[in-house]
Amino acid sequence: MPSVISTDVLIVGAGVAGLWLNARLRRQGFSTVLVESATLGGGQSVKSQGIIHGGAKYALHGALTGASEAIADMPRRWREALAGDGELDLSGVRLLSEAHYLWSPGTLAGNLTSFFASKAVRGRVDQVKGDQLPPALQDKRFKGKVYRLAELVIDVPSLIQRLADLAGDGLLAGQHIEPLLEDGLLVGLKVDAREIRAQRIVISAGAGTATLLEALGLSQPAMQRRPLHMIIAKGPGLKPLYAHCLGGGTKPRLTITTHPAADGQWVWYLGGDIAEAEGVAREPAEQIATAQKELAQLLPWIDLDTVQWATLRVDRAEPLQTGLTRPDNAFLAEQGRLLVGWPTKLALAPDFADRVISALQRDGIQPGHSAPLPELPKPPMGIPAWEQLLP
Repeated sequence: MPSVISTDVLIVGAGVAGLWLNARLRRQGFSTVLVESATLGGGQSVKSQGIIHGGAKYALHGALTGASEAIADMPRRWREALAGDGELDLSGVRLLSEAHYLWSPGTLAGNLTSFFASKAVRGRVDQVKGDQLPPALQDKRFKGKVYRLAELVIDVPSLIQRLADLAGDGLLAGQHIEPLLEDGLLVGLKVDAREIRAQRIVISAGAGTATLLEALGLSQPAMQRRPLHMIIAKGPGLKPLYAHCLGGGTKPRLTITTHPAADGQWVWYLGGDIAEAEGVAREPAEQIATAQKELAQLLPWIDLDTVQWATLRVDRAEPLQTGLTRPDNAFLAEQGRLLVGWPTKLALAPDFADRVISALQRDGIQPGHSAPLPELPKPPMGIPAWEQLLP
């Protein structure tokens, strides 16, 4: 019979948000248990592009938005953690690129005057040329303009591994979760028949949150899914590129990030406008053909003949918004001992942790004196989609 566990904070959902929160709490002396029903980071986290946004792409029309302001400080906080002297010690996490870039093909840069003059990007954007260009754009046929953003791109699998290391003995693989009630009040969860009592329970399970709330007999907070249809390309002719390719609108035409595959080749992971509404409606073959046409037009010097292709459908899970718009900030709702939320973006994981810790402080929740944890079954690491789709 599994033992009863008492802990300060019980977290469900081991994506980057849950793992980051867990590490922050442990660093502050709280005891924690972090439950995951599938793989570490295997939902949205490992399917993200790894860009730590500073808000530039939300201000392409030249005006500050709630989103661009909310996220502006995130690159600094992540950089400090990656250097080992921030709110977490993430030294050892692989940094894929020190910067993300804005890439304007042809004469489009003329349309961005208001963007470059805006408060959102002043002092955070520099034009680059020649050997400062990303490797994939260093070709004499390249006629566009490129601007370096003070944003970074991280290798998400290595981030998840580091955060899992910081979780120590508190990770628990658990499939069946139900409420643990006392006098009608939620005091913990039963995880595969193991009782876990906690001062606070945090659900940060991405798309799985709606199912968990249903299991707890709750209908709020309501969740929305905003779908993407991402494109994956792998081949020996691909070179590193981390950039938003600008179109005529207020969204990047393409967002390309480059990731190392296990076989030593580079993988291009394509999002942006191509992966949104019209891209979601396309069948995979049509989506791949659209990406091939775009890349052939934008980067005709890149050899695509030997490239392997795949697509990946991703649901971004968030709190329900009017008109399915994207929330600006991390979100947290509270009901008794239960806290439920979504970071809404990878970069906002620190903001999500701030909100939970602020709620604990407000309620006077202090680290208790919990007994050592028994040996718990551990969830496996999530595997990047390209290793599964293009092995």
